[in-house]
Amino acid sequence: MPEKKELVSQEQIESQIFEISGQKVILDFDLATIYGVSTKVLNQAVRRNQKRFPKDFAFIITTQEVRVIRSQFVTASQSHRNPTRSPQC
Repeated sequence: MPEKKELVSQEQIESQIFEISGQKVILDFDLATIYGVSTKVLNQAVRRNQKRFPKDFAFIITTQEVRVIRSQFVTASQSHRNPTRSPQC
């Protein structure tokens, strides 16, 4: 029997929303966590299915925007984030 997955609460989702350049976004690694997949799998799915998403669905943020977002994180733990690339939104 498949394992039953818990629903993500509205508060958990809202806590992952940031404002970048006037747009409300969820970073790729946070969205992957919500869906229970790795960031790599999420980004591959988006790339392979680009026609299913609006053109402005995903974009790569600048280094400065990464710094601003990281300053908003409540926890200091960044171990699950890949520091070698900018996240997608």
